[in-house]
Amino acid sequence: MRELAYVEAIVEALREEMARDPSVFLIGEDVDQDGGVFNTAVGLREEFGAARVRGTPISEAAFTGLAAGAAMTGLRPVVEFMYFDFIAVAMDPVVNQIAKLPLMSGGQLKMPLTLRAQTGWGTCEAAQHSQSLEAWFLHVPGLRVVMPATVYDAKGLLKSAIRDDHPVLYIENRLLYYQKERVPEGTWEVPLGRAEVVREGTDVTVVAVGQARRTALKALDLLAGSRVSVDLVDPRTLHPLDLDTILNSVRKTGKVLVVHDAHARCGVGAEIVRQVCEHGFDLLDAPPLVIGGKSYPAPFSADLEQACFPQARDVASAIAELASGKR
Repeated sequence: MRELAYVEAIVEALREEMARDPSVFLIGEDVDQDGGVFNTAVGLREEFGAARVRGTPISEAAFTGLAAGAAMTGLRPVVEFMYFDFIAVAMDPVVNQIAKLPLMSGGQLKMPLTLRAQTGWGTCEAAQHSQSLEAWFLHVPGLRVVMPATVYDAKGLLKSAIRDDHPVLYIENRLLYYQKERVPEGTWEVPLGRAEVVREGTDVTVVAVGQARRTALKALDLLAGSRVSVDLVDPRTLHPLDLDTILNSVRKTGKVLVVHDAHARCGVGAEIVRQVCEHGFDLLDAPPLVIGGKSYPAPFSADLEQACFPQARDVASAIAELASGKR
């Protein structure tokens, strides 16, 4: 079985979908220059031409609006935001047009559009390049939101996103770009709305979102000498959320911890806890916990940056406290 990097899986998914469907095209800043800023478009312009791999001016509002119009005519645009932070410039077309037009048209218009946004902390790029903004878009009806944490999911979820007739926000993490995994040859899809049980256990349910899956796995390594048994769930898709898989895990453990890199306040963890309490309150033996980023703009300093975001030791400590009944 071959080894493939996360960023290579993204390129492979784009190549396969562009070869399969001539209505798929890629736009974004510098996607036509040397494979893109983060190598997420390597070889695509050479293979499919400038008309389908189009570099844009530095105007997120303009090229996102262009993509919305293209999707309404039946094309399947893939929009790349160089950094997730820059999607703020395009909030009107994303929130007021792309998310709403299918319903406002009575279903006459489809919006088969994929918005790719790169996020993550850990590279000392400070407050305007390190934000995890997924919770903003969960609040907007009409958008699907996915966060792949593995190479397999990076390819499979992107293919599903491109084929979907609804607008999908596909959130990549730059800390994962050059992580390699063994994956099969050939093509595959990962359905939207299906979580993965990464580890099975009986004491505590840990729901780890995106890159936090890796943090949670490091935490389990720190707990390897203990007798704590953890059920680790990666939701993969935040909307639609596979609540059934999460509740089935909580039914076994009675305790749940949600981990994500975004600010804990009003974050994805808060929404997952709300749904667990609403639909599975009687399953809980302890108050649910959320570990997320602190409510500060991301610092430039590496030490301060680490202090603001969840570390494996923080997650391990919370798991141990939940398992022991101290929480």
